[in-house]
Amino acid sequence: MLLVMDMQSSILKRLTDAANLIGNVKKAIGLARERKIPVIYVVVGFRPGTPEISSNNKGFMTYKQTQVSGNMDEMIKIHPELEPMPNEITVIKRRVSAFSGSDLEVLLRAFSAKNLILSGIATGGVVLSTLREAADKDYALTVLSDCCADTDEEVHRVLTTKVFPRQADVRTVNEWK
Repeated sequence: MLLVMDMQSSILKRLTDAANLIGNVKKAIGLARERKIPVIYVVVGFRPGTPEISSNNKGFMTYKQTQVSGNMDEMIKIHPELEPMPNEITVIKRRVSAFSGSDLEVLLRAFSAKNLILSGIATGGVVLSTLREAADKDYALTVLSDCCADTDEEVHRVLTTKVFPRQADVRTVNEWK
């Protein structure tokens, strides 16, 4: 299963070089489809008024304070170049990890998934949190390093070269071919 995580237009606009990331993720999606590897899209989203966000959650509270009146349908839109095919699934999560507050695990069991290929933004957010939880759940993991990005390049580098290899194979999209 290829997980395409948080590739929402509203999140991608925070990157200075989103075009390169989008191109790499688009390539990974194409390769997965060619190989008949299911693609699952994961987006972060909330109900109107964000009742899921606790005042104890420092990361999401900042979002809540600035976006409480925002259009949630717009927030969860996947970038147009990466949109799912009609038969592909989109999962809405309510926290950083793709597993937290979503039905991802139920879907993975239904597919009898044993291997997960991770892509996403941010490397230090959804990718790290999902990798850690998936490793604890005994999935075999691959991280496509050039299909992940972080607003802090050093965080991305350290995670993909020093931390992730302890629990996953780390490859570029071209190495994954």
